[in-house]
Formats: sequence, C-alpha cells, structure tokens
Amino acid sequence: MLKIFLLLLAASISTAYAGETDIKNALQKKLPQLGQIQQVNKSPIPGLYEIVTEDRLFYTDKQARYLIDGGIFDLNTMRNLTEARSHQLFDVTVEFDKLPLDLAVKQVKGTGARKLAIFTDPNCGYCKKLEQALREIDNVTLYRFMYPIFPGSAEKVTGVWCSKDQVKAWDELMQNNIMPAAASCSTPTEKVLALGHQLKVNGTPALIFSDGTINPGYLPAADLEKALGAASSH
Repeated sequence: MLKIFLLLLAASISTAYAGETDIKNALQKKLPQLGQIQQVNKSPIPGLYEIVTEDRLFYTDKQARYLIDGGIFDLNTMRNLTEARSHQLFDVTVEFDKLPLDLAVKQVKGTGARKLAIFTDPNCGYCKKLEQALREIDNVTLYRFMYPIFPGSAEKVTGVWCSKDQVKAWDELMQNNIMPAAASCSTPTEKVLALGHQLKVNGTPALIFSDGTINPGYLPAADLEKALGAASSH
C-alpha cells in the first residue's frame, strides 16, 4: 500500500509540475516578447496562474489562452494584491537619504523629525484621500514626487510646480479642487517619471518611509502613524 501511495503522490506532483511547465512553454512560444518567464505559480484566485518575468507580473488561465495585465484587488481590504506580490518579487532596496529629494515638493509639519516620500498624482482619487489623512499627521517632513500618470495630470503638476507657493497650490488643488494658474517653467517631471519606473512605482499613491519600506497604496491616518513610528525607530 505504501508503495502504491508513493507512486500516486509522485504522479500527482509530476502532473502539477507538468501543467505549470506546459503553461510556461505555451506562453513563451506564443509571446516571446514577454521575455524570459521565470516562474509560473497559482494565484489567490482558483484557475488563475501568475506569470513572473524578469520585471513584470501577469496572469493567465490553465490553457494559456488569455493573458491578463492588471491588478487583482481584495475588495474586503481594498488591498492591491498584485502590487504587494510585485514588491515581494521585484522590490528595489530604497535608501531614503539617496533619493533625489530636490525633485519633490517639500513640506515640513511641526518638528519635521519624521520623513515620508510620496509618489502622487493630482487626478488620483486615493491620493486625495491620502491628503485628508495627512492633515492629521504632525512632526513629519513630506516629500511629494508629482507623478502624472493619469490623463490630464501633467498640466496640473506643471501649474503646482511653477507656483510661488508650491505646498499651498498643491493643498488647494487636492483639498479644495482649486486649479493652479496655467504656467510654464522648467519642471522635473521627466526625471520623476524615470525615478518611479526605476523604483517600480506602477500606481499612486506610493509611500516610501525613512527605513526604505515601500507601501503601494493609501493608508489611513492611524496606519500612517504606526508606519512612521516604526520607520523612525530603525
């Protein structure tokens, strides 16, 4: 009986491995432009597999007929599972003090002792929600990297960057929907977009704490306080 059990176990393992190998081979043949597929793993959704390339995460079905390029959200927690998994797979080590902070709009609140960098977009709903949460946070220096990835955002970013009081212009835009005056000046937008690509920032908001921890997405004020406290203790 033990011998039969071991043979059945070996067969089941072989079948599972062959299935994932078949998916990999099929996709590699159909879409060589994906680059080298590093892993094929079951996703949190039954029947859906994650496809891991050198720097991207995709999804496919068991027959490798469909390819999905997008995020999976857990609607109970509003957590972007794809973002979280991508950071597990591809995370770049961030040394906060080596970030090009001169490309960001700086705001000092209270003592400014704690530090937080934010990749943000003026047309991002959760970025506006984050701004409301930040009103409850004190004793922090905020570095806002204006990252215009939504349609129509670049013009607003330029208006804020070219304002005499950038922090005020940003606050009025995000909290009161008051548009900055149209302006033309030299902005660091292209450099910020390149930095975001380097750090694999695929959505906004993205938060970088002083210990190098990256949080993809919105955090409420209470969670921000905890994360800032934890980062400051390192």
